[in-house]
Amino acid sequence: MCWLNVIWAPWRSKYIKEVTEGKQDKKQSCIFCEVVKKSDEEALILYRGKSCYVIMNLYPYNTGHIMVIPYRHVPSIEHLDATELLEMMQLVKISIKIIKKALNPDGFNIGINLGRAAGAGVEEHVHIHVVPRWVGDANFMPIVAGVKILPQDVRETYNLLKPYYEEVQTNTIFEES
Repeated sequence: MCWLNVIWAPWRSKYIKEVTEGKQDKKQSCIFCEVVKKSDEEALILYRGKSCYVIMNLYPYNTGHIMVIPYRHVPSIEHLDATELLEMMQLVKISIKIIKKALNPDGFNIGINLGRAAGAGVEEHVHIHVVPRWVGDANFMPIVAGVKILPQDVRETYNLLKPYYEEVQTNTIFEES
């Protein structure tokens, strides 16, 4: 028989309750559409492509958590055209290479949350999460103390990753397989 250990994450129950009762704040404008109007440094945008961009997650699960987001405001991947979908996946691949060089993680979680039931915080604008993982990075601090320990500030991580993304502009990163 297989036993499953269950870890309680109290902050998720509040989110789930708000979703099921329809109490989440409805913003007038999309944060992902608005953020691209800011400077890269102000918005923590690592890379601007033709149809998508890469940005630091301001509420990261882990150090180095980035998101790949299309400029076009669509709720799901089936609404993306082939060019957008291809560029998103290319930027996921490039981001993995960059994060491996800069942060040396042991693995990655890559995901798309489609809809509220799937946990999408911004359900109206599709995006891909790329989350670096290290052996032992999951601990009981969030449960016991309500705290997630990140060894590096988001802006510090941005400053570490940004030069690697600037190499993408000159295509030097594409020379490696």
